[in-house]
Amino acid sequence: MKKTSPAVSCSNCSVRRLCLPVGLSDGDIERLEQVTRKKKVVRAGETLFRAGDPFDSLYAIRSGSFKSAVIGADGDTQVTHFALPGELLGLDAYSGGMHPGYAEALEESSVCVLPFTQLEGLAQQVPALQKQIYSIFSEELKQENEALLLLGKRSADSRLAALLVNISSRYSRRGYSASDFVLSMQRIDIANYLGLTAETVSRLLSRFQKQELIRVQGRSVTILDPIALSELAGTHCSYEN
Repeated sequence: MKKTSPAVSCSNCSVRRLCLPVGLSDGDIERLEQVTRKKKVVRAGETLFRAGDPFDSLYAIRSGSFKSAVIGADGDTQVTHFALPGELLGLDAYSGGMHPGYAEALEESSVCVLPFTQLEGLAQQVPALQKQIYSIFSEELKQENEALLLLGKRSADSRLAALLVNISSRYSRRGYSASDFVLSMQRIDIANYLGLTAETVSRLLSRFQKQELIRVQGRSVTILDPIALSELAGTHCSYEN
């Protein structure tokens, strides 16, 4: 007989400390689970939502990863964010009432669906939850500012180094290895996000490898010299391997 895995809930989720349940009591988490009962699996290449879809829910990533992108008036697509487990998708749709862009799964991923009307109602009753929602909105703004700083860097190599350091530190905060991880996004998506060409990204990865900053095998990346990579990125290395 096939062994059944225990159901994942807010109380036993591996990314609990990075998501909405932070700071909530067990009783409040149980109330939140009544709102977040719906789970959704999104296969690689499928969209979680599209530009123009009405805003009705936030999506907490349980596993996998997504890219967020917008389509300009000229029809060009701009990748705006790569989202990892423990992060929320859909926040940018709150003010306008509809999604300005789309979110596409980079690999098979799962999310918790958080109907915003119900979430907002519960937040009014649970101050800790309301505080956490404000904190998440604030973090979203912070990430937007960091993205602007990243794209504003002078050289192509410092942009790519900064992205690798950013992804490394985010995985580290989630309890994963800071030095060994998989880049689930394609080179062309990385290039689009950084304002480079796919050829430039591939060339820089090869250069970083020759300089023994990183080791690349397919999409797997090992950071060999985090201090030097952080210096190239113009950031401070603060994680532990």
